[in-house]
Amino acid sequence: MSGGGSETTVGGEAAAGGGEKKRDSLGTAGSPAHLIIKDLGEIHSRLLDHRPVIQGETRYFVKEFEEKRGLREMRVLENLRNMIRETNEHTLPKCRETMQDSLNDVLQRFLFPQPILLLTLREHGMY
Repeated sequence: MSGGGSETTVGGEAAAGGGEKKRDSLGTAGSPAHLIIKDLGEIHSRLLDHRPVIQGETRYFVKEFEEKRGLREMRVLENLRNMIRETNEHTLPKCRETMQDSLNDVLQRFLFPQPILLLTLREHGMY
């Protein structure tokens, strides 16, 4: 490298003697230059580092989604429970009663003509 000023090595560190002067020129930790650099670092992180904001928004979204989903699932389960109770208490007994009545009716229809059919078959010699 040509020219005045400090040269840097391959690792990016200042050559002996050159870097110490720059560190001393910034002053101590309480100096105004150090405070300005610290403020610039905070401003840079707030303006360009969106990870904390995105993480917070993501956590909020997930929390809201889970709460709404949980409420929706609770409503669905409550509706299912009501349907099952109504089926057990009303629909099944009605179906059972209707089935018994219909079965008795079918049985009567089947058994009533049977003696007449047997008599007819005997008269014609088929039984």
